[in-house]
Amino acid sequence: MIERMATFIGGATGPWQVAKMDAVVGPPLEKVARLTIFEGNLAALPKEGRWLLRGVTSHARYVTRKEQDTLTARQPSLGRPEATCAALIPIRKSASWWNLTQDERRRIFETQSHHIKTGIKYLPAVARRLYYCRDLGEPFDFLTWFEYAPADAAAFEQLVAALRKSEEWRYVEREIDIRLVRDDAASR
Repeated sequence: MIERMATFIGGATGPWQVAKMDAVVGPPLEKVARLTIFEGNLAALPKEGRWLLRGVTSHARYVTRKEQDTLTARQPSLGRPEATCAALIPIRKSASWWNLTQDERRRIFETQSHHIKTGIKYLPAVARRLYYCRDLGEPFDFLTWFEYAPADAAAFEQLVAALRKSEEWRYVEREIDIRLVRDDAASR
């Protein structure tokens, strides 16, 4: 995967209308009406923005070759016309998580939490992209972006519920759940 920087801007404008915005764990982000995704590093907050979050795509971590091949084969592309629903879920994990070694995190991530197996069950209905931001000095470690059709909303809720019940989620100290609906009129 080619590394790509993205900037998520919460504010008054953008093609994604915020339907719901909840702090699941930890302090909230300021409520906004819209979201824009800028491909690249937007250094300054635009005047209509209230906050921005930056992340970069990178190679997958904690996966075996077989898991990566399965994910690649089943993962749909983002931007599908029917996928008018989305979720941006920024997550920060605790120092306890980051103090674990790579193999200890892998064991929790997959052996105990079954994160990848759980996610694969919901492909191709739910497309996803993970942005890393811990090393960028951002307030979150990861920005998780999901897109799905309205008909797949229940499946997405099942996915999120399953992941939040996992062993891995004991290490989450901040999580914001932002649900979005694409406003095609705003993107013209």
